[in-house]
Amino acid sequence: MLLIERRGRIAIVTLNRPEAMNALSKALRSALHEAMVQFDQDPDVSAVILTGAGERAFTAGLDLKELGADPAAMGAANDQDARSNPVRAVETCRKPVIGAINGVAITGGFELALACDVLIASENARFADTHARVGIMPGWGLSQKLSRLIGPYRAKVLSLTGNFLDARTAAEWGLVNRVVPADRLLSEALVLAEDMTSIPVETLAFYKGLIDDGYGMAFRQGLALEHERSSAHNADVTPERVEQRRRQVMERGRGQ
Repeated sequence: MLLIERRGRIAIVTLNRPEAMNALSKALRSALHEAMVQFDQDPDVSAVILTGAGERAFTAGLDLKELGADPAAMGAANDQDARSNPVRAVETCRKPVIGAINGVAITGGFELALACDVLIASENARFADTHARVGIMPGWGLSQKLSRLIGPYRAKVLSLTGNFLDARTAAEWGLVNRVVPADRLLSEALVLAEDMTSIPVETLAFYKGLIDDGYGMAFRQGLALEHERSSAHNADVTPERVEQRRRQVMERGRGQ
């Protein structure tokens, strides 16, 4: 139910339950956690691509059939344990995670998409927050993240109607980075991931953490965090290292 492929320093993770719209069953959530822990600890992995099998769905969120059959499973919507909360699972990976959104991302699937660092959407992608319609409130961050990303008015329209947001509008609203034809989704994600892998993995992890941790603070606190961390980091940078990186940047610029 979870496919893993390696392409150089890139790991491709595919939610593989297309017959169930890649719904996040307990077993799938556990497998995703194990994969993300593995990639976080693997020095040969610099970036991760997360996508879904088929063209219908990235993921439809929690497996409602499973929830309906097991009352004890209802707590999954609020569980903060990374072994059962897929958002927390993705957040355990300090390397950049690119979400390649191949189809619908609904409710918990929408929350999982928002856990990624970058979103590239297929023309088939659509997003919907149906928490209110299902009668379950979000517990994986959607109510707070969405309004910060697209503004409270747009977020309320989506969350208080349950209506779908198409890929093009999502890009216009700044929710996704770009929209591509369905047959180019993975190749475009791989190009972006390759660009990231040209940077040392420890630098990627450091900068991702700096952005994410600062984003959760007030602006002045974020500036103080940047000063604190960058001062400590930059104190260890030698002139020789700067020159080496400068030459690499120049060579890359000539090749583009």
